Amino acid sequence: MAKEIAGQVKLQIKGGAANPSPPVGPALGSKGINIMDFCKQFNARTQDKAGKILPVVITYYADKSFDFIIKNPPVAIQLLELTKQKSGSAEPNRKKISEITWEQVQVIAEDKMTDLNCFTIESAMKMVAGTARSMGITVKGAFPNVN
Repeated sequence: MAKEIAGQVKLQIKGGAANPSPPVGPALGSKGINIMDFCKQFNARTQDKAGKILPVVITYYADKSFDFIIKNPPVAIQLLELTKQKSGSAEPNRKKISEITWEQVQVIAEDKMTDLNCFTIESAMKMVAGTARSMGITVKGAFPNVN
C-alpha cells in the first residue's frame, strides 16, 4: 500500500553542503522531518556535485518519512559559471555582461532538458537563450537548424 503524502518542500542547496542551519533546518523541522537524516542522505548523493547549487524536491509522508529528487542546477547558475560572472546585469536591456554561442546554449539545454517543460531541443534552447537575454548575456549568431 502506498504511503499517504503529507506535502512537498522545494529547496535550493549547495551540493554536499546540507546542514541543519537555515534554510534547511526550519523548512524541514516545521514539517516534522528528521533534519540530520535528510542532510546525511543529501550530502552522500551529491558528493560529485560539491559546491553547485542544486534544487531538491522533498516529498514527506504522514508517517514522517521522506523521499527527495535532486534536479540539475538552474539555467541561470549554469550561465554564470559558463561566463565566469558573479551575477547578471542590473540593466539587461542596456548593459550586456557577456556573450555565448548557440553551441554553448545547446549544451546547457541538453543538460537541463529533463527538468524543462518542453519536448524538443530547439524549444529548450530558446528557453535557455531567453534566460540568458534576461541576464544581459548575448547569444552570438543565428539560431541553428538542429536535427
